[in-house]
Amino acid sequence: MREKGLAGAGGAQGRDAMASKLLFWELAKHLKSSSGASVVAIDNKIEQAMDLVKSHLMYAVREEVEVLKEQIKELIERNTQLEQENNLLKNLASPEQMAQFQAQTETGGSPNGAAQPPVAAGTTPVLPSTQSSGTSA
Repeated sequence: MREKGLAGAGGAQGRDAMASKLLFWELAKHLKSSSGASVVAIDNKIEQAMDLVKSHLMYAVREEVEVLKEQIKELIERNTQLEQENNLLKNLASPEQMAQFQAQTETGGSPNGAAQPPVAAGTTPVLPSTQSSGTSA
């Protein structure tokens, strides 16, 4: 059942798995009919092959770990940036805007698709992207 999944998912993986099975089957058949010296030689070759596979796997794992470490570093930096932006937007928002936002999040509404809040007479709406502050984030 598993071989069928491997062959269907990735042709190369399926062929490799089948080739490995065939190799081990032939080795097992040969071991049954071999003399003692031949068995030792085959054992040594199997051990060398297993060491080679182990070294390749360790290299691949180390490489993947480095990629994942870099991704984690980038995600931490992005998270920090978004937290700073979030704090800045919270500080710039009026209490009415914060109340409306909290109401939208409680009801599951999307702030992007919602209508803009009404502006009280005599006030000017302030957009955070157009306002400059004395300090920069």
